[in-house]
Amino acid sequence: MRQPRATLVALLSVAATCSAFATYEANCSNLLMGQYSCAAPEIDPATQQPKTCGPDDQARVVCTTAEGIVCKNGTGIGRDTFERPIPCRYTNGYSFETALLLSVFLGMFGVDRFYLGYPALGLAKFCTLGFMFLGQLVDIILISMQVVGPADGSHYVISYFGPGLQFLGIDNETFVLPQEDW
Repeated sequence: MRQPRATLVALLSVAATCSAFATYEANCSNLLMGQYSCAAPEIDPATQQPKTCGPDDQARVVCTTAEGIVCKNGTGIGRDTFERPIPCRYTNGYSFETALLLSVFLGMFGVDRFYLGYPALGLAKFCTLGFMFLGQLVDIILISMQVVGPADGSHYVISYFGPGLQFLGIDNETFVLPQEDW
């Protein structure tokens, strides 16, 4: 009886030792959540966005694979590190608070539109005294709802916990989960 038990213990210890040193080679761009961890991006204090945020609204962060997973050749920076894109909001330095304050106090002269990069609309508002103040009111609403943004297509600089809006869109590939009360 002692011989089979000792053999079984020896086999289990060998199997546990072999599995502890086993590695899985994977394409690092296709790893699932939990198979890697990413470092927090370095935030630029001037823009409140990651420092590597580009015009494509993506920032690259360095991630490390979980223990036992290594990157296939060419899919990572090193054997166990790789870069992964995260979403961000690219900005060119136009402040939301500044645009809104200019619209409230100097909107009848078109200063808000000049600031955001719309010189033709700014000149039209200046010549008509903010379209008889009606254009100023409309611009206050549009800027506060972030419908009107900088002319270059970038986003406003808004503090990290500020009033930033995320617009949601629906297209033909959007799946709507049916509810019981429909």
